[in-house]
Amino acid sequence: MSDCIFCKIANGEIPTTVVYEDDLVMAFEDANPQMPVHTLIVPKAHYANMNDDMPDELMGHLFNTVKKVAEIKGVAESGYRVIVNTGEDAQQVVKHLHIHVLGGAKMNEGSPAL
Repeated sequence: MSDCIFCKIANGEIPTTVVYEDDLVMAFEDANPQMPVHTLIVPKAHYANMNDDMPDELMGHLFNTVKKVAEIKGVAESGYRVIVNTGEDAQQVVKHLHIHVLGGAKMNEGSPAL
């Protein structure tokens, strides 16, 4: 989609701090981090959310990338939170499927629910 900010980031039109990239996905630092580690993982192809008709292989690849990102960011052993918002009621702001990987500090009941 020509007006999607995450499509533009994944296509290299908007610069960002890339954490991981391959042919199918890109992981980059969140512009407004809620934790010391706050990385987003997006498919390079546009899918609005979890309800879009995404191939199972790509969905699996996205979630396999979570472990890689946690290892790269140094939170695989200490722990991390994985969040995917889908739709208006979940307060999905950017209408491009994305996975939040949060960590780097102890979470408590007051931690953000993105």
